[in-house]
Amino acid sequence: MIGRIAGRIEYKGEDHVLIDVRGVGYIVYCSDRVLASLPRPGEAAALYTDLLVREDLLQLYGFPTLVEKEWFRLLMTVQGVGAKASLAILGTLGPDGVSRAIALGDANAIKAARGIGPKTGLRVVNELKDKAPMVMAMGAGTIASAGPEVIDDATIPSAPAPAPAQAAPSSAPAQSEALSALSNLGYAPGEAAAAVAQAAGEAPTATTAELIRAALRLLAPKG
Repeated sequence: MIGRIAGRIEYKGEDHVLIDVRGVGYIVYCSDRVLASLPRPGEAAALYTDLLVREDLLQLYGFPTLVEKEWFRLLMTVQGVGAKASLAILGTLGPDGVSRAIALGDANAIKAARGIGPKTGLRVVNELKDKAPMVMAMGAGTIASAGPEVIDDATIPSAPAPAPAQAAPSSAPAQSEALSALSNLGYAPGEAAAAVAQAAGEAPTATTAELIRAALRLLAPKG
């Protein structure tokens, strides 16, 4: 299994990038959002990868963070959602957006991705709602760093890590910590994730403590 690629970008295609690693070129398929975040040809880049193996096909898919890679793998467990659809959903929403949509049961957000219909969007949120907390608890995730790569006896300086497309200041770590706190208080993973996601959507820059307070208000019995 190839889990990470680090080298020099040779060229970018419409849906993939060719990365030269010490003389060996790897074609890595990426979402539009990830492709746009990668540096220019000739510069160093690194991606976490997932290898899709079929009888007549071997394809690598690339992601800037382990969280995004995990969402890609989970999305493909849903009936009718393959690699192309998973990339479309992640390209449209980003990993934070996918987490929020599934935690809140927002099928409309999922179906906004190219090629995703209403039934598929509903299936995604229904089948993954209990798994969203697990991925949200990973926080922002480790970003793949190119580091100094020696290629053809020449050292290529590190390229800046690609910035997540839908960056919300401090939201991912705060959501992760708030979710953990609510779980420790005895709330079910699904309801805790939904409350944290809603609170974060209303206050993207909220701290962990602020998210916990807001989520507890949302979880408080009505009446």
